[in-house]
Amino acid sequence: MGVSEVNHGPAEPSTGTDLHLDLPPTGSRRLALQHALRSAVRSGRLAPGTLLPPYRALAADLGIARNTVAEAYAELVAEGWLVARQGSGTRVAERAAPASPVRVPKKSPARARGPRFDLRQGQPDPASFPRTAWVASVRRAVNAAPHEAFGPGSPQGRTELRTALATYLARARGVRTDPERIVICAGFAHALRLLFGGAGGRGGGALEGPLAVEEYGLAFHRALLADAAVRTVPLPLDEQGARTDELRDQRGVLLSPAHQFPTGGPLHAERRATAVDWARARGALVLEDDYDGEFRYDRRPVGAVQGLDPERVVYLGSVSKSLSPALRLGWMVLPEHLVDAVLRVKGEREAWTGVPDQLALADFLECGAYDRHVRRMRLRYRRRRDRLVQALAARAPHIPVTGVAAGLHAVLRLPPGTERSTLKAARWQGLALDGLAEFRHPDATGARREGLVVGYATPPEHAYPAAVDALCAVLPPDGS
Repeated sequence: MGVSEVNHGPAEPSTGTDLHLDLPPTGSRRLALQHALRSAVRSGRLAPGTLLPPYRALAADLGIARNTVAEAYAELVAEGWLVARQGSGTRVAERAAPASPVRVPKKSPARARGPRFDLRQGQPDPASFPRTAWVASVRRAVNAAPHEAFGPGSPQGRTELRTALATYLARARGVRTDPERIVICAGFAHALRLLFGGAGGRGGGALEGPLAVEEYGLAFHRALLADAAVRTVPLPLDEQGARTDELRDQRGVLLSPAHQFPTGGPLHAERRATAVDWARARGALVLEDDYDGEFRYDRRPVGAVQGLDPERVVYLGSVSKSLSPALRLGWMVLPEHLVDAVLRVKGEREAWTGVPDQLALADFLECGAYDRHVRRMRLRYRRRRDRLVQALAARAPHIPVTGVAAGLHAVLRLPPGTERSTLKAARWQGLALDGLAEFRHPDATGARREGLVVGYATPPEHAYPAAVDALCAVLPPDGS
């Protein structure tokens, strides 16, 4: 059967698979096309099994006669470069061998095997993502969205999501806002970059430093601020949270009031009031990192500090802990005077967060799926927390466990001088853990704490019991 007799699909020239080929401006069109196709197969650019465009479509794309393409296809079929079957079009032959020697890539160095068990803090159980409910929200949101939603996005974020967030945050976190004071971003780190600059920008954000921070926190956030030329001043911590009474002439303070990261525990009510009073008196700002405010187990919910003074508190949140860090969706609830400044930094068009995800999250919030997911995960994480605490009480009762009333991690206080050796033993056993030392501000003057920050959310359900066993096995013995 000749190629011209094969059913290549619709005759409409604009349909079919796109194929880029460079043909010389002069000479035989058929020979040039055959040469270009052979070269594409030889180089591997057209892999075995690749479906080629219908000859009518390729002819229209290249501006040559249909018969020329049909003849070139037929010649390459005869040579064994292509195969043509009725009803399945023309494809690159499975045994089309390269005419030139294949370059064998150099072997890359073997990657180190990952840990057997991952108890590092910072992310939820990835297997728990509510795929079915999320897909339903995507479908509803995309079908209901106006046509303009698929044009250039607004840097403030879709009004559907900002409206849904204003309602949810008021109900669940005690935040006082309206949609016009919310700016959508790609997460907490992105919010810091918009507020202060960073990522090589050396400033240029909506705010300036110096900035007070809790003496224990993420080194990544401190590095981002340093990159923006923001000096950070550590605030000591005690059992009531950050010592906000030690705030002085900084331009702002960054706090995690609902559940201090990583030491655990809420910021005491008086300390909250002190921070807000200081911000009012100094014309400063409180930056509230509400990174896991939904997950509380043994106490009543602690509302957002933002509710005390919406004009002096910047509220920052995301779905990284509640849903997935892969979604890259976060929000800033801003004082009115900061909205335009942040939008100027962000630019004229949305460059970070996709509109379909924004629309889907709005639907996910409004239909109640977000609340149902959080309640389900709260129960699952509480069970994991309880299993960890019970195992430690039975096998390592000399190790105090703190910060477990909320959140996705626990802090195990270790005897002085044992943190480094415990982490080394954990690595030897294939157990990934974080030590408290890496979270300490380099300029902190308070007493050093030794311990482990144990994230109990990440391991899959089937591996969690073995991960807890491995943890207990590497802890220092009593009296060490």
